[in-house]
Amino acid sequence: MALPATIAVSFDFTSGATFSFPFTIGDEKYGVLGTGTLASTTTPEPTVDLSNDVYSIKIRRGRNIMRDTYEAGSATIRVLDPLSYFSPQNTASPFFGFLTPLRKLRVSATVGGVGYFLFSGYTISYNYTYPQGQETGYVDIECTDAFRLMQQAGVVTVASAPAGQYTGQRIAAILNQVSWPTSMRTLDQGDTLCLADPSTNRTSLDALKNAEFSEQGAFFINSEGTAVFISRTNVIKKAGQTPIEFNQTGGIPYTNLVYAFDDKLIINSSGITRVGGVQQVYEDTASIAKYFPHQNNETNLVCQTDADALNIAKIYTISRAETTIRIDAMTVDLLDPLVPTATMLGLDYFSQLKITNVQPDGSEIVKTLQCQGLDWNITPNSMKCTLTTLENLVEGFVIGSDISGIIGQSIMAY
Repeated sequence: MALPATIAVSFDFTSGATFSFPFTIGDEKYGVLGTGTLASTTTPEPTVDLSNDVYSIKIRRGRNIMRDTYEAGSATIRVLDPLSYFSPQNTASPFFGFLTPLRKLRVSATVGGVGYFLFSGYTISYNYTYPQGQETGYVDIECTDAFRLMQQAGVVTVASAPAGQYTGQRIAAILNQVSWPTSMRTLDQGDTLCLADPSTNRTSLDALKNAEFSEQGAFFINSEGTAVFISRTNVIKKAGQTPIEFNQTGGIPYTNLVYAFDDKLIINSSGITRVGGVQQVYEDTASIAKYFPHQNNETNLVCQTDADALNIAKIYTISRAETTIRIDAMTVDLLDPLVPTATMLGLDYFSQLKITNVQPDGSEIVKTLQCQGLDWNITPNSMKCTLTTLENLVEGFVIGSDISGIIGQSIMAY
């Protein structure tokens, strides 16, 4: 059975973090000044289309539910290698001399003439297998997104990071410090002011995550490889989007619904301390009485005042003090003709999903949740996506929303 989208895997052997294409004179796409990339040597590094040799693709991107944070996205691309082109010792390989770790790889899908990136990242290993009794060997190309690069890059003093800087500006300063390309950033200004950079020894990813938590916003790498920062206000506004419906009777069909009803995500007491400040504690007494204490402490945040720290403690606790039955994940088979391929390819973090499930007794469970993870599993004969779903990361009042805009029920964020 043919896949519902055309899958492409491109391998770019050029150095540097930027995903782009070699400059080609006269080409309407790759011959545009400021878009195409000039080769870094007199022997241009190749950009290779691996699509015809790819046997399977596994992509994992998303938020770790238990750790409550975005983690590095990863991909494993299995490529058939009958001519040993991926052997670094094969001098006859067109890749000889270029085959090194941390080269750029992208996976895309095209349907109806529109292309969607499913993953953009960097190679970290090449795992070779030559099965006994099988003539064709293969290599599993393991990849990760830019979070790994940021985890590897340490910082001490961040330049141009004074007191009074918004969180988005602080994130930009950290990215500047590690020379992250400006063309690969989409950053909101943010709503929280930062104190001066504390000049402590940490990874750049830790510094970025500190600013993200101080904002109660979201910082992640999207499927195009771009570093994205969404402010607290805009994270809250995401809850007002029109949801995409998944159900067994008219919406997008799904399988393998994963239910949970437990206390794992409850937080009813938060202690928040900024650099040089006094710990600020907020507790939800009703939740503590109902579920016993579930505490979270964060220290050395870069928010500017203790009042900011107290606001973080409040919003973080209020957003997590209660629990209901959860839908943690579901799987969608894109070979099902009832599944709209373009809709699935267009999903990303914060897409609103309305999931309806009919129980054996005829009752319904209806949840409006946000997509916070996408795991793709693609072979020549299958194309499935498992979605990780979560409640809103930050609660706030959204005018016009029938979920987050209820007077007397929905909370007002700071």
